[in-house]
Amino acid sequence: MRYDEFIASVRDRGEYATAQEAEQVTVAVLKVLASRLTAAEAKDLAAQLPGPLGDALGEIRQEGQAESFGIQEFCRRIAELTGARPRTAEWDAGAVLSTLADTVSGGELNQILSQLPSGYADLFGKPELSQ
Repeated sequence: MRYDEFIASVRDRGEYATAQEAEQVTVAVLKVLASRLTAAEAKDLAAQLPGPLGDALGEIRQEGQAESFGIQEFCRRIAELTGARPRTAEWDAGAVLSTLADTVSGGELNQILSQLPSGYADLFGKPELSQ
């Protein structure tokens, strides 16, 4: 998937008014996701994302341990970055992560989900993958 297609998909799923809003939300969600993954997994994910998104993810997550936090904290951090409410941030996360799930390989998605608690699968639009 090309960058513009990824952003258009996020825009459609999130019902955002502009592509710029979809880009802002996408970067915020990926930034928080990157902090939740190991550096190696973030690098693997970045390799499968289109253009600037992969570059941004690679720059965000260089070293260090993956942080451990649940969905509520995940959404709170997104809300903090976007200025939204946590419930809106959950919607934002779903728009971005479901697009991500359709973009990366099945193996990569499984590796990402293996590093997250089972409830995250819903945000990726894959409730059947909940463990």
